Amino acid sequence: MDVTEVAADLLAEQKQLDSIVSRLSAEQWLLPTPSPRWSVADQIGHLTYFDGTATMAIVDPEAFRASIDDLMSAAGADGDQGVDDLTLGEFRRLSAQEQLEAWRSNRRALTDAAAGLDNDTRVPWYGPSMGSKSFLTARLMEVWAHGQDIVDTIGVRREATDRLRHIAQLGYITRRWTYLNRQEEPPQGGVRVDLVSPSGDTWSFGEAEDASIVGDALDFCLVVTQRRNIADTSLVVSGDRAADWMAKAQAFAGPPTDGPDEGSR
Repeated sequence: MDVTEVAADLLAEQKQLDSIVSRLSAEQWLLPTPSPRWSVADQIGHLTYFDGTATMAIVDPEAFRASIDDLMSAAGADGDQGVDDLTLGEFRRLSAQEQLEAWRSNRRALTDAAAGLDNDTRVPWYGPSMGSKSFLTARLMEVWAHGQDIVDTIGVRREATDRLRHIAQLGYITRRWTYLNRQEEPPQGGVRVDLVSPSGDTWSFGEAEDASIVGDALDFCLVVTQRRNIADTSLVVSGDRAADWMAKAQAFAGPPTDGPDEGSR
């Protein structure tokens, strides 16, 4: 897949979430979401901030690297609260409509910056640099995952699309990362993943005879982004390696975290 195709899918994912949040009342923007400390507005503020730093990483890598120091300093001084103050503080002072416009502005800037990426471009990020396609895929995953927090909060269903393939593939290739991030040795041996896409196709990743995950692509994406407990999905998990991975799976950067408890979402 070409980087321009990933960029187009990212834009489509952003527009789908925009169509949901743009209809919310000011009161709904203040509702608490499953993410501790965060309201619906904070979910959009998070996307806005990191769309901004993603744009910076593409157009001004040195300035981006300097911004990492600010983030690390905030985390070191005040932990999660310090990070929230840095990344969300500006947006918490805005009205719902102003927040929406800020997100749209940063999205447009990211779209413009992404138009200059080639397939082999490397982009600095939090941790190792990323290939352009992986970089934009990570942004798509963020939009979708934080959008899930929002739709769970306001009680609406969002149409699943085959854009989930980006997230499913990211979830699969971050299996090793899940363990390294926890300072654990990745298990020897693979896991086969067979998923049914929203359009009815089958997406397959990996090879293994004694460890597999079979089921709905949406369920798999919900688990690897830690939006659902594996027990609350219809996924069929076979083998200890597969079960252990699904209990720990983390397709996103940052410190190791655990998914929700069974029955909580």
